[in-house]
Amino acid sequence: MFILMVIVFVLGYVAIALEHPLKVDKAATALIIGTLCWVVYILGAEGILNLGYSLSWTEYLAQHPDAHGLQAIHEFIVDYEIIRHIGEIAEILFFLLGAMTIVEVVDQHEGFKVITDKIKTTNKVKLLWIISFLTFFMSAVLDNLTTTIVIIALLRKLIDDRQTRWFFASMVVLAANAGGAWSPIGDVTTIMLWIGGQITTLKIIQGVLLPSIACMVVPLIILSFSMKGNVRRPEAEESEMEYTAPGERTTFLMLGVGGLLFVPVFKTVTGLPPYMGMLLSLGIVWVAGEIIHRNKPKEIKKKLKVVAILQRVDVPTVLFFLGILSAVAALQSAGHLGQLAKYLDEHLNNIYLINIAIGLLSAVVDNVPLVAGAMGMYPVAEAGAVGYQAFFTQDGLFWEFLAYTAGTGGSILIIGSAAGVAAMGLEKIDFIWYLKRISLLALVGYLSGAAVYYLMFGL
Repeated sequence: MFILMVIVFVLGYVAIALEHPLKVDKAATALIIGTLCWVVYILGAEGILNLGYSLSWTEYLAQHPDAHGLQAIHEFIVDYEIIRHIGEIAEILFFLLGAMTIVEVVDQHEGFKVITDKIKTTNKVKLLWIISFLTFFMSAVLDNLTTTIVIIALLRKLIDDRQTRWFFASMVVLAANAGGAWSPIGDVTTIMLWIGGQITTLKIIQGVLLPSIACMVVPLIILSFSMKGNVRRPEAEESEMEYTAPGERTTFLMLGVGGLLFVPVFKTVTGLPPYMGMLLSLGIVWVAGEIIHRNKPKEIKKKLKVVAILQRVDVPTVLFFLGILSAVAALQSAGHLGQLAKYLDEHLNNIYLINIAIGLLSAVVDNVPLVAGAMGMYPVAEAGAVGYQAFFTQDGLFWEFLAYTAGTGGSILIIGSAAGVAAMGLEKIDFIWYLKRISLLALVGYLSGAAVYYLMFGL
């Protein structure tokens, strides 16, 4: 059953990759594997947990010394593990729903037109550099998921051709993941390491900024020699121009971007999860819309009120997240990911190779449980530790390099990061298309950044 869980996950992964040839929506496949992994887990729970690979089961037994038998196993999976993981998944989904809704509100009020009107160039290379650097620095302040959603909304106003927009959206994924890696609030994994005490703000910026820039810039340089021509902008529909005034566009752009920027501040001040700050921002934008549009004609309200805009939010993307994260949670609970981390430690025994391998794995498996597994395997060493243990002190090279590799390695495959999954869902980017055209560029950028980090510290 332990192996069968892996088989179910791999088969589901292949079905997601072959979404277009199979003509089966990836969200449906993700929901199936997300459920089946837990079904196989609970049906074979006794044998799986008796292997001794599940750290969660070990912790549960330590907290409940009287627990024994099938009833205890059932309670552990149903009342403890599923509830815990669904809580963590719900945080991501509510965050995603809030961010997507805010972006959709700004988009419907033509707020992004304020920005797109200032981007005059239609040259593909120049536009790619502008969009990439805008994404890179935005994702350090926001997070890579929110930034990807915002920038893709911008791309829809700048690029009409679907294939060209796919290319730009894919490069946005690379830039967003690179930008999130060097900021303590830019990516879920860096947030985990920051909160866990493995890294501090100034050190992670000093250590990872240059490798992250290299990770983005090297693919851009390569593309600068091969990309030719200009983009064609979509034609504005005259009917849409009458719905909002210039002042309203600016107001909702400021409300939307201000609400997104408010989220990391909210988390720092209150200590509450980011999704609560996102929902608060959505509520404020919602109330503002109700007040601004309260005296407007019915047809304008129907288009611009949040109740109507909610119907435009891409629910299949949210369900895809739910399925994938559920499947990964089952593998984490059963001990698959912990065994993977242990295998890397025993066979590589080099912090640079281990972290590069974790980064490559994060292209296939969600980087959050991989980083969580690494944090569980390697406790933070005390200050002043010498030898191999010195790598694991606060701001040690292992943790800094882990922030880089786990944050950027997911770009190699489009479903390897939250930003990639969001782009795939929003733009319906084909997995195989990304694999053929972007994956090698992302790998070159990833290894370039890793080489820069090694030159800075490894020598």
